[in-house]
Amino acid sequence: MANRKKDQLKAIGRSHVWVWIVLMCLIFVLSSIVLGIVIGMYASTLMFGKFNSEYSRVSEIAAIYENVSGSSAETADIFAGIGRNMIITDSDNNIIYESGTNTCSFKGGEVNEISFFSMFNSGYGEEDTVESYTVYEDSRSKALYVSGTTLVVDIWEIISDYGSYGIDPEILDASPEESGISNAQLEDIMLGSGIISLPYWLSIDINGGSQHFISKAYISANLNDVAVMAASLIGISALMILLFIILIVNIVNSVLKRNKILKVFFTDVATRGHNYMHFVINGGETVRRYSNHGVRYAVVDLSFVNYRFFCICHSVEEGEVMLRKVYNTIRANIDPKRELLSHCEYSEFALLLRFTDEEALKRRVTSIIEQLEKVHGEHRFIFHAGIAVLEPDGTPGKDGVPIRRKDADIELLYSNACTARDSLVENGESAVAMFDEKLIDDKKWIDAVLEHQQKALDNEEFMVYYQPKYDPRTDELRGAEALIRWQSPEFGFVPPGRIIPIFEKNGFITEIDHYMISHVARDQKMWLDRGYKCVPVSVNVSRAHFIESDLAEQIRDMIDAAGCPHELIEIELTESAFFDDKNALVSTINRLKSYGFAVSMDDFGSGYSSLNSLKDMPLDVLKLDAEFFRGENGSGRGEIVVSEAIKLAKSLNMRTVAEGVEIREQVDFLASQGCDMIQGYYYAKPMPKDEFAQRVSAGRAVVQ
Repeated sequence: MANRKKDQLKAIGRSHVWVWIVLMCLIFVLSSIVLGIVIGMYASTLMFGKFNSEYSRVSEIAAIYENVSGSSAETADIFAGIGRNMIITDSDNNIIYESGTNTCSFKGGEVNEISFFSMFNSGYGEEDTVESYTVYEDSRSKALYVSGTTLVVDIWEIISDYGSYGIDPEILDASPEESGISNAQLEDIMLGSGIISLPYWLSIDINGGSQHFISKAYISANLNDVAVMAASLIGISALMILLFIILIVNIVNSVLKRNKILKVFFTDVATRGHNYMHFVINGGETVRRYSNHGVRYAVVDLSFVNYRFFCICHSVEEGEVMLRKVYNTIRANIDPKRELLSHCEYSEFALLLRFTDEEALKRRVTSIIEQLEKVHGEHRFIFHAGIAVLEPDGTPGKDGVPIRRKDADIELLYSNACTARDSLVENGESAVAMFDEKLIDDKKWIDAVLEHQQKALDNEEFMVYYQPKYDPRTDELRGAEALIRWQSPEFGFVPPGRIIPIFEKNGFITEIDHYMISHVARDQKMWLDRGYKCVPVSVNVSRAHFIESDLAEQIRDMIDAAGCPHELIEIELTESAFFDDKNALVSTINRLKSYGFAVSMDDFGSGYSSLNSLKDMPLDVLKLDAEFFRGENGSGRGEIVVSEAIKLAKSLNMRTVAEGVEIREQVDFLASQGCDMIQGYYYAKPMPKDEFAQRVSAGRAVVQ
């Protein structure tokens, strides 16, 4: 069973920690991105400035060259004075003139972007859009290259091979003779003086585009540039570290709060032990943990039956003290590392127990109950236990699919244990019941009846069957009892034993009483109209109906509405009704009799107060319980009791009906004792109204 409560608990227990962890990761990533963007923005801005500065210088030199008209010697003198590595090419890129060391690779093209980070591909970070310029790569540099229309600075290349791009300050202070380097190299150093210098070549069209002026240029960074970048890096890093520390502190606090919340959430207030939620969460985990270890588990629902009465006689506070004693007694009988105990609602306890075989398990639970019965000392308590066994892995389930322990639903198992325990409700002593699927089938049937009962009533799916009552001396039809049957479109023909107990428990029996009285009255009226010699028909009225002060008037009005004479309806009460409010019952019976209805007592002899009831109740008919005529051992004691009961009824001016009579010898005996009517399979089974109508028209029994 999917467990919504378990999911909610997990969310309560873990959500805050995960939120902080996710938040920490997000902040870390965002901070890294911000750091990269800041560095990239600064570096790109710096490069853009350096690039523009170099472009301006090269443009000035190109203008000077373009304005000079003279011999090559004059041009050489001008270039020598400028001190730059330069190249002049024609429109086909053929070199016309060059000065200094030519390291131009002529690889490149039109550039309109500058990017600082190449490791994230071109364009990551802050980008500055410039006009379109022609840029060529330097053959000696790998750290600065053209990609598409972007001039890219490869920072990883600089870091991995800093010696190729870093400038030794001693060289800058030395003369060319002292340093031992050429004029071209010295020019490179002087123009690119700084910590890092990255060469490239700028091309500018001159003389109307017929020639190209190509000059070596540099992107360089000095100590000030690096200091600013380092300060930015340190500042943002410090901020990231501070945020990281704050997040760690919050995570630790969240974990501590989570543990406190879980402790409160899993603690039962009454017993101060574990509650049902702890049982659900940890029970499932325990079962799954041992799913492949050959360990067998069972879930037990243990109910403290007379806890309510103890609280009434003492107090709720003393009751909670007793619950704690019960809890501690059970806990002393289980393995706390591998078994579980929790206090559930009110006076029930849930246990998860390991076991080897079911009989040993029942003995263990019985032993625990025996200790609990004496936990008070002055009181003997009653406990009911229901057990649901979790079968081993591979055991075929009810649907034929092998059971997998890791899929076990601990709440379903506990529900099954509760179902088994419910079967002991009527038991007045401590007892243990094992769960089986039949109990679930019974519950499903009850649910199905509850779901369909009103529709069945509205659609008149309930049918009235009649069981005739005959005079044993003459075999004449003297009466009948109306019995209910259910002809359901969904369930077929349903006997009363499967529905009446359910209706009595849920109160729907009062609706059935009204239904039966109305239908019997209508049938009687119909038969009268046909000219039949009708006989009284008894209709059962539930004891639940007698709490209504106007019951007699309700019955009268229903029968009058059908137009049926009152003497043709007999109201039948079960003996159990006489244990209720005697004054109200006597009042209702007297009013029924005043309206002309006969009143009978059903199942006389099945209870313990029959004689006392006869003394107080003004009844017309006494029905002898069928058990009088079953299991006779030949001693004649049953016949004596029946004989005396008939005599007693006659002395009280009551007619007698014997139920459950099935053989001729019983008929003869009852006839000899003066029994007025016999109802049983000897004469007839309950039958539909059309078949009973034929008996009414015949008037006599045809005994096979």
